[in-house]
Amino acid sequence: MERSLTLELVRVTEAAALASARWMGLGKKDEADDAATTAMRNEFEKVPMDGVVVIGEGEMDEAPMLYIGERLGQGVAPAVDVAVDPLEGTNILAKGTWGAISVIAIADRGNLLHAPDMYMEKLAVGPKAVGKVDINAPVRDNLKAVAQAQGKDISDLVAIVLDRDRHQKIIHEIREAGARIRLISDGDVAAAINTAFPDTGVDIMFGSGGAPEGVLAAVALKCLGGEIQGRLLPHSEEEIERCKQMGLINPHQVLFMDDLVKGDDAIFAATGVTDGELLKGVRFQGMRASTHSVVMRAKTGTVRFIEGNHRLERKPTLVL
Repeated sequence: MERSLTLELVRVTEAAALASARWMGLGKKDEADDAATTAMRNEFEKVPMDGVVVIGEGEMDEAPMLYIGERLGQGVAPAVDVAVDPLEGTNILAKGTWGAISVIAIADRGNLLHAPDMYMEKLAVGPKAVGKVDINAPVRDNLKAVAQAQGKDISDLVAIVLDRDRHQKIIHEIREAGARIRLISDGDVAAAINTAFPDTGVDIMFGSGGAPEGVLAAVALKCLGGEIQGRLLPHSEEEIERCKQMGLINPHQVLFMDDLVKGDDAIFAATGVTDGELLKGVRFQGMRASTHSVVMRAKTGTVRFIEGNHRLERKPTLVL
């Protein structure tokens, strides 16, 4: 892939963030998501690539744009798989709380898992703990492994977990082991990424969330040298059949990094919509706005943080 695509993708996440940020705190998550999706789709038309959506807003009959199978870009090389979440954290934005982001990941065609829209059990860690954890191991054992890898006591660790009733057992085990917990309402892509940045104060992510978000997180962590392990959690015969159609004979098998994103090259970009541990949210000042983004590439390991200042009257395709 051309390295120039890294900046092209940031422009796309910036557009989605700017469009959706106008809805912050207004209690209208669907309207915010629609604004982000429309702005992202419009901006994709300018990107020099031949993209196919493998993770998007749903099947063709469920989503008017950014649907699975949709072609994106100008139809020129490189040929890539595209995974998008125009607004990760629709509830976060509707409430005006912490950590909503706009996200894109791409990889060479055929290299991203076409994850079905179901739950996935996940375990994510940063670079120091790669190869030290096991999704099949007890919570306490994984915490011990991360603590040893980072030269910390377990009591120094912070585990991040979605605040859901289904996670009560995990939460209890983390507390019993002596580690601390950061409970979040939504947004486990950002949560997984935060494990790879020491300044966020997050050491490990436990719990289950959307499988598509697991693939997005895997691309980011591949760029950052971290690790995510996953296991699909089908709850019906229909979902089991969907897994088999993906080539997963055992729907409950553990999925490692190379199962989620193959190859040695992938690009991940995200722009903050509301403030988070890693990215600042959009700031508006009349017809000007500022954004804060991160973009990274697996092949080179380069991570760039980009602050953008935008003159909104010069962005006619932006939905505001």
